[in-house]
Amino acid sequence: MMTNLFSMFDPSTIFFFNLSLNWMSLLLFIIIIPSFFWFIPNNLVLFYLKLLINLFNEFKIIIKKNNNNFNLMFISLFIFILINNFLGLFPYIFTSTSHLSINLSLSLPIWISSMLFGWLNLTNQMFIHLVPNGTPNLLISFMVLIELISNIIRPITLMIRLTANMIAGHLLLTLLGNMGFKLMYFLLPFLLFLQLILLMLESAVSIIQSYVFSILITLYFSEIY
Repeated sequence: MMTNLFSMFDPSTIFFFNLSLNWMSLLLFIIIIPSFFWFIPNNLVLFYLKLLINLFNEFKIIIKKNNNNFNLMFISLFIFILINNFLGLFPYIFTSTSHLSINLSLSLPIWISSMLFGWLNLTNQMFIHLVPNGTPNLLISFMVLIELISNIIRPITLMIRLTANMIAGHLLLTLLGNMGFKLMYFLLPFLLFLQLILLMLESAVSIIQSYVFSILITLYFSEIY
């Protein structure tokens, strides 16, 4: 029995050694993706490769330095978030990206590593970013404070943005699904049609949010160069 409406996002299935099976959805992509490359290339594999090429070219524009390792890291982050967002739309699969702890673990390490690298190796350039061009002398100290605060809360805003968007759609689908027991029989087709539309919308949100998360963290990372 749920104690509140948001309890449906808490893992509840327990297996061996108090391990929640819901968190196993984080590992499903390891089983799914590599198996594609053992077969003759089909439309799904070609679409996947086309997606990787387009993402690589786009991240290459954002990161000015020609370093393919960074591009591959952000592409992997995009694919990881995208797959977990999509898996959450299937029945009885836990949406791991709807939890703050998972999303913070995706944004915080990259932000900390970029900040440490920037302040230790490019200190003068990091100070320059704190004062926008054309700032009056009287507002320099105030702008430095604002830029510092906005820089510090970046991983938190990334975490909250992804979590809120994932929770909102699943919460609406759950509320509509619980209404089915209270509606008249002739209203059920309309409810199913509405849920189908929302499911299509959630599929689009899954793609958009994974893209926005990876693009924003790439932009933050590129500012240290």
